[in-house]
Amino acid sequence: MRDFLPEDVRRRAHVIGIIARVYERYGFEPLETPAVENLETLLGKYGDEGNQLIFKILKRGEHEATGQADLALRYDLTVPLARVIAHHNAKLPRFFKRYQIQPVWRADRPARGRFREFYQCDVDALGSTSPAVEAELCAAVADALLELGFSDFVIRLNHRQLLASILTASGVPAPLHGPALVAIDKLDKIGPDGVLGELAERGVEEAARGAVLAAFRSTGHDPAEELDRLSNLLASSAVGDAAGEAAVTNLRQITALAAGTRADGRIRIDAALARGLSYYTGAIMEIAVPDLAGSLGGGGRYDNLVGMFLGQDVPACGFSLGLERILVVMGERNMFPPALARSAADVMVAVFDSADLRHAIALAGLLRSEGLRVLLYPDADKIGKQIKYADSRAVPFVALLGGNEIAAGTVTVKDLKAQTQNTYDQTAAAAAIREALKDRG
Repeated sequence: MRDFLPEDVRRRAHVIGIIARVYERYGFEPLETPAVENLETLLGKYGDEGNQLIFKILKRGEHEATGQADLALRYDLTVPLARVIAHHNAKLPRFFKRYQIQPVWRADRPARGRFREFYQCDVDALGSTSPAVEAELCAAVADALLELGFSDFVIRLNHRQLLASILTASGVPAPLHGPALVAIDKLDKIGPDGVLGELAERGVEEAARGAVLAAFRSTGHDPAEELDRLSNLLASSAVGDAAGEAAVTNLRQITALAAGTRADGRIRIDAALARGLSYYTGAIMEIAVPDLAGSLGGGGRYDNLVGMFLGQDVPACGFSLGLERILVVMGERNMFPPALARSAADVMVAVFDSADLRHAIALAGLLRSEGLRVLLYPDADKIGKQIKYADSRAVPFVALLGGNEIAAGTVTVKDLKAQTQNTYDQTAAAAAIREALKDRG
């Protein structure tokens, strides 16, 4: 959990602003939920590992001594969304599209791009099973990343049912599917040998371990070719698997629909993509960039989650971009616009005499009304000291308002970069400063 200094805040606002604008172009509406949820709302939704990372809040008051918890900081934005849909179902449209950009908390071990408090930028569509939902999510995320300046990202795409079918076809019994997926999900982190070792530790037989690794190794970038390979793999199995073929068909539909969007050419079918959250039921997605161990975001279809709260299933699919990791990569690649490093103000109004402070405040107000960012120096220090302060804060202009200027209704504007100064009527000063700023870009 970190502090954010002014430049950090400006960078975060820049990224959030672009993502929100893209989401709204796709018809997604904003939603916010509380930082705290009932503990029972969160438990059991993220798998055993996820349960261990939930920040629990102890009971308060007379129950404090029990050491028991009844509340928790939200772990993600998807489970709270499911609760909202169940609670406000009558007020929401049958097909509901929302985006949500808020912090979440996980009791995780900090690492590069991984923190205990971090923002997620979620976008979800509820009420439809159409593959157009997944295609549009891929398109929206691609648009957001492209507008942020990313050009080398890949959208990894897979399907939860296809994972299960491949495991069955490889000889892994159903009770070991969950443990096997946990190992497979680490393939890009620990490599093939590491996965083989973990599969052995989790009880998968040797013959099945080799078959699993062969099945989950992608053979190329073309989605159609990879889906053909996986379809042939399922067909060659002794076990007929209509559900696996349906999953392949679903992925074919998604990639075909995404071909007309800016996600085209960026989607890769990755049979090893597992994603650890247990509520996924269909297609799953993840964003990868070459120089980041981990992803910039991910998501998938979760048709059963809302039903845990509502009592009836509502089809749903979503994607979450990780703001912190995006900021880390953009910072390392120098992708932020230079304007974000700008000073806190365009001009500083200096004070010669505390008796004239009201005139200085009035001038500052006038300049602000003309659209300038104005810093008022509050003390009647030596002018040299005030100018030095403005220079240290990278404020390009200083407005000098002495007795002569006050009497004449003028102001002397000093350009700290050019080391020049000019005197203007107070009503004309803002235009002169704006013009000078415009010339500097």
